[in-house]
Amino acid sequence: MSVLKTSLRNFLAHKGRMALSVVAVLLSVAFVSGTLVFTDTMNTTFEKLFATTASSVTVSPEGAAGESDVPQTGRPEAFPAALLDKVAKAEGARNVQGAVTSLSVTVVDAKNKNVGPTGGAPTIAVNWTPNELRSVEIASGHEPRGPTDVVVDAATAEKHGLKLGDELRTISVTGDFTAKISGIAEFKVTNPGATLVYFETATAQRELLGKEGLFTQITADAAPGVSDEALKANVAAALGDGYKLQTAAEAADAGREELAGFLDVMKYAMLGFAGIALLVGIFLIVNTFSMLVAQRTREIGLMRAIGSSRRQVNRSVLIEALLLGLVGSAAGVAAGVGLAVGLMKLMSAVGMELSTGDLTVKWTTPVVGVVLGVVVTVLAAYVPARRAGKISPMAALRDAGTPADGRAGRVRGGIGLALTAAGAAALVAATRAEEAAPGSAWLGLGVVLSLLGFVVVGPLLAGVVVRALGVVVLRVFGPVGRMAERNALRNPRRTGATGAALMIGLALVACLSVVGSSMVASATEELDRSVGADFIVQSGTGQPIVPQAQAALEKAPGIDHVTEYKWLDATITDPRGKKAEEGLAATDATYMRDLRRETTAGRLADAYGPDAMSVGSDYATEHGVKVGDVLTVAFKGGKTAKLKVAAITADQGNVDNGAMYTDITTAARYLPADRVPHSLLLLASAKDGQEDQAYQALKDALAPYPQYKVSNQADYKKDLQDQVGQLLNIVYGLLALAIVVAVLGVVNTLALSVVERTREIGLMRAIGLSRRQLRRMIRLESVVIALFGALLGLGLGMGWGTAAQKLLALEGLGVLDIPWPTILTVFVASAFVGLFAALVPAFRAGRMNVLNAIASE
Repeated sequence: MSVLKTSLRNFLAHKGRMALSVVAVLLSVAFVSGTLVFTDTMNTTFEKLFATTASSVTVSPEGAAGESDVPQTGRPEAFPAALLDKVAKAEGARNVQGAVTSLSVTVVDAKNKNVGPTGGAPTIAVNWTPNELRSVEIASGHEPRGPTDVVVDAATAEKHGLKLGDELRTISVTGDFTAKISGIAEFKVTNPGATLVYFETATAQRELLGKEGLFTQITADAAPGVSDEALKANVAAALGDGYKLQTAAEAADAGREELAGFLDVMKYAMLGFAGIALLVGIFLIVNTFSMLVAQRTREIGLMRAIGSSRRQVNRSVLIEALLLGLVGSAAGVAAGVGLAVGLMKLMSAVGMELSTGDLTVKWTTPVVGVVLGVVVTVLAAYVPARRAGKISPMAALRDAGTPADGRAGRVRGGIGLALTAAGAAALVAATRAEEAAPGSAWLGLGVVLSLLGFVVVGPLLAGVVVRALGVVVLRVFGPVGRMAERNALRNPRRTGATGAALMIGLALVACLSVVGSSMVASATEELDRSVGADFIVQSGTGQPIVPQAQAALEKAPGIDHVTEYKWLDATITDPRGKKAEEGLAATDATYMRDLRRETTAGRLADAYGPDAMSVGSDYATEHGVKVGDVLTVAFKGGKTAKLKVAAITADQGNVDNGAMYTDITTAARYLPADRVPHSLLLLASAKDGQEDQAYQALKDALAPYPQYKVSNQADYKKDLQDQVGQLLNIVYGLLALAIVVAVLGVVNTLALSVVERTREIGLMRAIGLSRRQLRRMIRLESVVIALFGALLGLGLGMGWGTAAQKLLALEGLGVLDIPWPTILTVFVASAFVGLFAALVPAFRAGRMNVLNAIASE
């Protein structure tokens, strides 16, 4: 009990010094807890939606795409309405309804503005049936009653200022049609962000599927006493083979499975950044307890002198760490809930609506948060606790925190250099790998070993780097600068640990900057080398180009030719009988001019002859295919063809890598007319000297179709750069958490260092050092520590990024581009980070009473 009382007294006595460590634990646990709450809430939202909308049994065509897939034909798979009667006659079936659902639509308002989501959610057009009342209710107006009526969901109406009587134009592959808003539907459960428009059944069939009398799904509810599984079996017996049947539970599972990939990526990415923040927090905690132990050397020595054992002293420090972990973790779990709410608001701002009414905090979330925070904190304090236990009773006779306590050991330096060398060797092995898989393993090993090496060898590097920085940065400030340099060098272990915390975040920033910049530079070079077309037309959401938009483009003045690019799903059997699900690109022969592909065998022009095709070099090597071989190609929804391999293209670039090509006319012979996909993108070239006029003409032709964008090569490169930049900004934002924790570490180190040097500061003030000079000395010490961490981090990160780019070169990204403006900006910003971190410690030092400071123990 005395150990517990002592620990509690020390914890409360140093609560100001512990505060920043509590914040580090809080931030790290908050990120973990917030991620868990956010993903659990998303799961709850979609589960409620699935449970509300799913019928006992749903019947779909056998080859129907997934719920979120857009068919390349622009028309979803459908079957005759006559099947309704068969399902209705199945034993136990009631409330049998036919559904029409299409994601291949764009809805625009009277100002030709797309009213669909911008955050990746789809626009869904459906027919109105009584089943819709399970999930929505008409808030105003009435349901669609004729071909000129449309109902829109309330969230979309509010976002775009739509009201009853407004006209909407719906664009589909069958043509454009207009309708006036007859009703606005309010969701009973959370709508995750999709735009929904409802039409009466005949209109939906005619305008979305091309003719009446078709449905994309049939739903049936089970009669009382009949299970969903039993009804499914009865419906299957009534219909026979050729249909996909799902119970409500199976439909919900399928929906969750489609969603799982997105959620898992988001969840594990955010947990990864939380792990980085935890790692940085460990340095802060280790530093805090190390300095507290050093400052309490005399106190601990006295405890040992009056009978406290090593185990009791050790346990006392660990109990303080336990209290720190409990306080920080509890606050972190609460903050995590707030972070989850903030993420929900952020997602709503970008188009994914999540209601706080669905906020889900499972019992496992606070348990995971508290256990994680406590375990990490106690483990981080273990080494300082052992060091405290080794303090002898004689330590009570000498001053605390002597310089000898912080001297970096030779053994530590040797281990650090060995780890660093091993990491560098692994990174070099990654750059020389001939295949991506083993190269990735070497890269991961190199990153881990080099990071550990830099952390361990940090105190040794501190002596060298800080002296070099002192010459460049500190010496210009005269004696104050030299004192700041000596203070930073006074305890290399402490300086190394503080700089290492900042090093981790900045190393990742530098690495990702190099990779992102290299990706953009490589893609830009490849575009310049390979793309001969002047313009590229495509949808940002992956929708095929509707015929009316393509016709308008082809009529634009100043255009020399337009090349179609269609994507066909097929099963390809090689000469040895090995089958593979592959995609086959069907294009016009002008594609050879619009995208220059090198061949390793044959002529690509011959692949556009009758019953001919090309394959990529990787496929040819894997399947033993050579020019002249005949492949069996079973087109999905069509016939089976025997196509001769006329060319093998080199899979070395990053544009259309691995694609197989055939002529559109060849594909059309083996597919019914309604099964020929619409163009996924169009490539266009202007007549000589008319590029500017053609560019504007294409934009004018596409003005009625806002879902498509015309890009010249400069636009395309800028879009690519913007996309990579947006992704990197998100990553930088998440890494900012780790950098914030590292800044707290600098603040904590300086604050504790000021306390440790109280008498020294009093003596310096007594012999003439002004408050201004004192504050400047502390600020300069902070700046040099921050720059030390920045130099290590940026150097390490550029090494990682260079190795990663060499590995990506195997996938065609062959240009290494170091973003020096970004690197230099981060380095200079680190100096400002150091200045900011020193504000409070410098202010407190400047306010010390000189006599009290001299008299302090």
